[in-house]
Amino acid sequence: MYGLRPIIGRVEPVVRSPLRDQIRQAVLDGLISGRWKPGDRLVERRMAAELGVSQAPVREALRELEALRLIESAPNKGARVRRLTRSDLREVYEVRAGLEETAVRLGTPRAESLRAHLRRLHEAASAGSPHDQVRHGVAFHREIVKASGNTVLLSVWESLGIEVWTHLSIRLFRTHPHENAADHEPLVEAFERGDPEAGVLLREHVLGYAPAEP
Repeated sequence: MYGLRPIIGRVEPVVRSPLRDQIRQAVLDGLISGRWKPGDRLVERRMAAELGVSQAPVREALRELEALRLIESAPNKGARVRRLTRSDLREVYEVRAGLEETAVRLGTPRAESLRAHLRRLHEAASAGSPHDQVRHGVAFHREIVKASGNTVLLSVWESLGIEVWTHLSIRLFRTHPHENAADHEPLVEAFERGDPEAGVLLREHVLGYAPAEP
């Protein structure tokens, strides 16, 4: 089938809306799991037939993923999964670090809320679940950005696709998933004591996960 494995094991027609969001998530899941490799083609017509939808929402979903720089398209060649480099990932982390540092300057997150996310992160680490580690780690950082009270900042942060880039960073450039629960403890402590350097600490924390240049 068009040089790719199926999107999911057994495809069920997409019946809930918005279709674009569900299709986008199906593609993201395939990228995260490694189902689709760099260079693999994503054929609108075949994806639409497999999902039981028209080509329009598939095209919209692929355009959103192209905006995230996860896929690329060319005239008469269609869409392909991008061949991501360490520089691609590092640029995302650099922008993310700046946004989160700015968020701290605008508002302070509740330490109790961060503690709750941190507990879930530790539980995921103990259970050996990299997927849940990423999910709870992203939720921890989202709590910080939300506390800024700036909806534009939160929207821009969300638009980076933090969770999928984190998964890709682990899968492409680390031999084993990084157990990072303990690394979040100093951040919580900084917010608990009202450290004026909490934003700087947060920026350095985020950049610490950026893939190093070869």
